[in-house]
Amino acid sequence: MSGFAFRIGVELVTALLVGGGIGWLLDRWWGTEPFLLLLFFFLGAAAGILNVFRAAREMQRQISSQPLAPAVADDEEDER
Repeated sequence: MSGFAFRIGVELVTALLVGGGIGWLLDRWWGTEPFLLLLFFFLGAAAGILNVFRAAREMQRQISSQPLAPAVADDEEDER
């Protein structure tokens, strides 16, 4: 389960960095500061959130496809 949380964090940060980096580079190249940086930062955030939803759906499928643990019979009788 902790591997899933790490994956979520890495995907969010990576999407933000890639989006921001692309925007920064394009702004420097075309001299449009800071418009493309902001645009691509938000596009990266949207992509990161979409990846989180996809990963959560995948995890839910894995959990729901696992067989349930067998029920344990209670051999002790309640004395009341």
